[in-house]
Amino acid sequence: MMFTQFYGLKFNPFSKEIDSDQLYASQDLKELESRLKYLQQVRGIGLVAGEPGCGKTTALRRYVEELNPAHYKPCYFTLSTVTVLEFYQGLALALGEQPKNKKVALFHQIQGAIGSLYYERRITPVIVLDEIHLADSKVLEDLRLLFNFKMDSQNPFILILSGQSSIRNRLALNVNHPLRQRITAKYSMQGLKPEEVGDYCSSRLKNAGLHEEIFTPAALENIYSITHGLPRLVNNLATTCLICAYGKKLRQIDAEVVYQAQQELET
Repeated sequence: MMFTQFYGLKFNPFSKEIDSDQLYASQDLKELESRLKYLQQVRGIGLVAGEPGCGKTTALRRYVEELNPAHYKPCYFTLSTVTVLEFYQGLALALGEQPKNKKVALFHQIQGAIGSLYYERRITPVIVLDEIHLADSKVLEDLRLLFNFKMDSQNPFILILSGQSSIRNRLALNVNHPLRQRITAKYSMQGLKPEEVGDYCSSRLKNAGLHEEIFTPAALENIYSITHGLPRLVNNLATTCLICAYGKKLRQIDAEVVYQAQQELET
């Protein structure tokens, strides 16, 4: 990308490929991390909800990467279009098992693998189910049964359900009431606050090697009002701003450049 050279950047600062230790510590991220730390202490089921692009998957990736492998076994699973059987097989595989063919056998295999990790090896499985709002209703019904240990008296696991805000409506249905009751930690991600957008852009630019402020205050206000602080949208808009400004050989990105970038993204 030519604009990186123009601004003296080592790479595109607003790319989604960012090391988890370089994530901007927004209020949203700190709040989520405090809920996840609590969940780590009590174990059981947690729920992370939020609009697309608010940073759920990135934040959970960071959380999983920072777990001590001597004490935790992370299993990440995307539940977009899988059947109950495929979900069971995928989960058994993630837990290090050779999946059985029948659902009942898989059910006992998964419970056995979780129990063995926790009680014999002193390792807590941390299972992250992403895109939970797309999960089949039968998968949601089975979750409560699958993660019921010793008549619900113990939690030898951490299960994190992550999905778009619509999952809250699904969990409110009577059929999912027993699962909802068992959720011990919840957090709805909101994205960046208006006053955080400037720091967010600066930290991204610094990571890529640029230490000067190139977004004017008015530009940052515009970026927030267009994106509502959702990091993915901020990244897309900021990248397009850099491209537009480079085209005009501008060192500063003002409100006019943001407006032009918005037009480009919408066409």
